[in-house]
Amino acid sequence: MTVHPPLPAVLLSVPVVPVLRIEDPQLGVLAARALISGGLSVLEVTLRTRHALDVVRALRDALPEAVIAAGTILDPSHVRSAAEAGAQLLFSPGGSEALSMAAADHGCPLIPGVSTPSEVMAALGRGHRLLKFFPASANGGPPLLEAMRGPFPHARFCPTGGIRLASMGSYLALENVRCVGASWLVRDSDLGARDWAGIEAKAVQACEVAARAGWKACSDMSAW
Repeated sequence: MTVHPPLPAVLLSVPVVPVLRIEDPQLGVLAARALISGGLSVLEVTLRTRHALDVVRALRDALPEAVIAAGTILDPSHVRSAAEAGAQLLFSPGGSEALSMAAADHGCPLIPGVSTPSEVMAALGRGHRLLKFFPASANGGPPLLEAMRGPFPHARFCPTGGIRLASMGSYLALENVRCVGASWLVRDSDLGARDWAGIEAKAVQACEVAARAGWKACSDMSAW
């Protein structure tokens, strides 16, 4: 089993990981500051834009109080590029032995994607305990994750994909869900309008929804 670097402890204290698809590093920093002010300090920059790695670098330089993750990690070359850009955490829509080994070699914790029991078993066998359930809404949503609790009591999930403010509470109410990934917190329209106050308000609202769902911060990762 691959030995992995520890996950950032701040993951215990945030219910939502904003997924950022941003081209402009300066806008990325301003949006990230708004999210942090709203209570969300783990931020995923998806590698689906031409300048995503520049955004990762800019956020790392400007926001030492945050954990900057890189998402859409598909192969070992992405692991290397993201780690060199300063990513402190990696999210992948899937998983493989090669990806897990590359992340471990670069000292960067990986949250691999799963969607089936077989994939959960494989990820657990590689030493991962926090898994990205993707695409969440298309794959059965909360009922499927609830069904995973029986055979996989020690697995914890970060469901991502199709989750909205109205549905996130049903995920966060589950015992085996640690956080959710959400792309609706920062839209292109928000960036175009420079609506930093609106982004902060959405982050605050997301934290309030999480609290109403019964989600609680955890102080001990071993309690997962």
